[in-house]
Amino acid sequence: MSAGKKLDQAFEKLGKEKSLSFELDLDVDAATLKKLDADSDPEPGDELPDEAAELLSGAKLSVTVESKKPLAESGEEDFVGMAMKVSVPEGDLVEYRVVGDYAYFRSDVEALGEAMGTPMPSTDDLPPEAGALKKALEGEWIKVDYKALEKAGEELGRAPGEEAPDTEPSAEPTLDAKTQKKLVEALREVVARDVEFTTAGGEDGTERISATAPFRTLITDLVDEIRPFSKELPPGVELPSAADLKDAPAAKVTADFTLKNGELTEVYVDLTKLTESAKAEKVGLGLKLGAGTRPTAPAGATELKPEELMDAFAAAMMPEEGEFPEDEFGEGEFGEGEGEGEFSYEPAA
Repeated sequence: MSAGKKLDQAFEKLGKEKSLSFELDLDVDAATLKKLDADSDPEPGDELPDEAAELLSGAKLSVTVESKKPLAESGEEDFVGMAMKVSVPEGDLVEYRVVGDYAYFRSDVEALGEAMGTPMPSTDDLPPEAGALKKALEGEWIKVDYKALEKAGEELGRAPGEEAPDTEPSAEPTLDAKTQKKLVEALREVVARDVEFTTAGGEDGTERISATAPFRTLITDLVDEIRPFSKELPPGVELPSAADLKDAPAAKVTADFTLKNGELTEVYVDLTKLTESAKAEKVGLGLKLGAGTRPTAPAGATELKPEELMDAFAAAMMPEEGEFPEDEFGEGEFGEGEGEGEFSYEPAA
């Protein structure tokens, strides 16, 4: 059996599963990320902070999804659970789950704030009435009724006095099953034409398949096959222009696939050759796959009402008019009338 056929069968097996877990890992050090950032010529003040580079270089993204149907046949309405976690060697940074009608999340806000250069206020500044917001800052589990949150977001987007529309919003563009099959076959032909496969056997039923292709040629041919269907793609999906593709690196890129008894267990893509201008020593992307585990609701989660969350977003997005005092929340916009150095909090009605 050819290497390409073995990969086809491995992906078909994944599509038949009803649950799946995978871990995504960026294989690059902080110094290389800083080089790549400098090579992109960022605007003054927009450079990647050292703390953020350290965080990204050590971070791993873990995801689990569960559906009522085989994954290859699943639509958005078929998924019954999802769990996502971003972790670093020191611990978990962000964790998010969807179970039933609720979304659950927790985060290490102090570590995230330090990495992004925007330290969060201390929980000591919040009164007991802050409730779930205080729990969130303390890194505990919070839950939100996401359907109620969607409704609150829609109401927020309407003008005062404007009523909700009587009609349901028009359905988003989708590719029907026949068109999907036709597109997949076209993409397979591109891969068969542009990609060179090699295979090497290992121990205990392990096999490694390497797929190598000139990046610019492969991405251009793939996009050319997708472009006729651009109007049927989900909103927000924009294909690169022909001019964009001409600027893509022409270097060859290799993806290594590891199969265990015919099942795909790991993918590693070496991206180093695409970063020649930055002279990066090593840039890779690793993906490890495993059996899905059912996402469960964490015990003891504090509910955050949609209005509380919307109030928090509104406060975070307030325009910075005037100057804030150097001693945090003094007589500036938030502290005016509250006494110097005090933090004022108004819980949602």
